[in-house]
Amino acid sequence: MSGVVGRLSISEFSQIRRRWDRRENCVIATILPGELYATREDELVSTVLGSCVAACVRDKVTGVGGMNHFMLPATSDELSQGGKEVTSQANRYGNYAMEHLINTILSNGGRRENLEVKLFGGGKMISLMSDIGGRNIEFVRRYMKMEGLALVGEDLGDVFPRKVLFNPFTGRARVKKLRNMHKESVVNNEINYRDQIKVEPVESDIELF
Repeated sequence: MSGVVGRLSISEFSQIRRRWDRRENCVIATILPGELYATREDELVSTVLGSCVAACVRDKVTGVGGMNHFMLPATSDELSQGGKEVTSQANRYGNYAMEHLINTILSNGGRRENLEVKLFGGGKMISLMSDIGGRNIEFVRRYMKMEGLALVGEDLGDVFPRKVLFNPFTGRARVKKLRNMHKESVVNNEINYRDQIKVEPVESDIELF
């Protein structure tokens, strides 16, 4: 019904903020760094990216799909040391986000052979800092190749934050490059999130495969 935020089609995402958007004439679910959202409904998933990467994944037959938003392909210790290699242990941040989203889609009627992926983000936000965005891009491209997933679109790299809107049901994604007035707030949010995950252990009951 128009103007009404309906029930979740996948119950595990009750913590995600969802609202009715008059301009889009549909529900929009907004995810933050470290979150993901999947749905079987005709609705939008939105996020803002700096150096983070978001993967938009869907089953092109059933329309079930969603988006994740991960910041780090490596452990906090490796990032602080500025290491160039991303080890299997370090991959758990990006790998967890990818596997969690894919597993959720598969457990809600999707099939691996029908999956298609669009990738966004990985900007170099501060020139004097290590290129976390570049490392995220390197990780997710390697992951895509290793898993044999179909990449149907991407907007990666550059120096701008991005706002991404994705409709898993139709597969349509829209990207808006944000100007400098938004850049500082995006960078600060990512730094705060990075500091948080330095001290919080990763806990997961998601099966990795």
